[in-house]
Amino acid sequence: MGTSEWIVVISVVGARLLLPLAIPYFPLVGIIACLILDAFDQVIFRQFKAIDLSGYQQYDKALDIYYLAIAFTATMRNWTSRPAFRTSQFLWFYRLVGVVAFELTQVRVILLIFPNTFEYFFIFVEAVRLRWKQSHIGWWTAIVGAAIIWVFIKLPQEYWIHIGKWDTTTVIKTILTTPALLIAVVGGAVLIVAAFYWGIKRNAPPGDHPFTLRADPLPPECRGADLYRTARVAEKLFDWALAEKAVFLGLVSVIFAQILPGVALSNFGVLIFVSVFVTINALVSQAMARRGRAWNSVAVELGGMAIVNLVIVLLMQFFDRVVGIIDNPAPVGTTLFFVFLVTVLTVLFDRYRTILTARGVLERTSTT
Repeated sequence: MGTSEWIVVISVVGARLLLPLAIPYFPLVGIIACLILDAFDQVIFRQFKAIDLSGYQQYDKALDIYYLAIAFTATMRNWTSRPAFRTSQFLWFYRLVGVVAFELTQVRVILLIFPNTFEYFFIFVEAVRLRWKQSHIGWWTAIVGAAIIWVFIKLPQEYWIHIGKWDTTTVIKTILTTPALLIAVVGGAVLIVAAFYWGIKRNAPPGDHPFTLRADPLPPECRGADLYRTARVAEKLFDWALAEKAVFLGLVSVIFAQILPGVALSNFGVLIFVSVFVTINALVSQAMARRGRAWNSVAVELGGMAIVNLVIVLLMQFFDRVVGIIDNPAPVGTTLFFVFLVTVLTVLFDRYRTILTARGVLERTSTT
């Protein structure tokens, strides 16, 4: 590839890595922006014939999981409806298991059995939050909403993409170059939006707050250093949250291991490596919190923990060289990307899981 192709690839991949970081703060805008970029990155790449697209499907699935993983951590930060959160938690891990199974088998029907319902359910809940409190979303609303999305939106879409193998780029090009078809598609979209808006205006209760795209502000106890002086220090090291984080990060790492160059570990080895890393990371994080180390912002914590995680990974690699378990350690680029990946996901998971815990404590305190 020439210089221009490399600039395009780096720009698009960089955008797909950085854009999801807006999701915790502007949930609906952030995830829709990621969804649009996901839909059009292949279109952009195809304008440059020198860009090799042979591994596009694996790259695309991995970066899809990356931004959805950040969206899942955002539910722990922002969502106050327990039914909505528990439903999204199931949908997220269900899809994650399905993507791992697909990556290991390349059987496309698996993606139809494990559809990405989580993403559209996230959009549904955040669309409600634009004008209403999440407390309106009970178990009935959450389950019925997820079921409708699953059956009537995601199953047809997954069939279109993975079973029918209809090329999205060709479909978009056909629509844009056929005036009658373009008018029909735009008109149909306008009618659907108008019907949806009419249904909300007719049946929904009055709005609880002005229209807002920004995530709801956190209570004081869940901000900055105060978060560490309350819930974080009180957390146990070996608990369900640690197991959930190990599964969460392990499955995501297995997916990325399929596309990263020079990964000598088996899939089971990746899970073991990540589980050990997560445990060591938790030990260090807990020790720092108990000694009064408080991160005032997510950005500062990301920078600090990136250094900590790099040291942990290098020490684990040094130990491996001494023991001789792996013959060929990962290249420097792969190691640095792994540190970036695990730093972003562990920091957001730890911080936002603590916020979720703190919100639960506050709710119980307020009712007693």
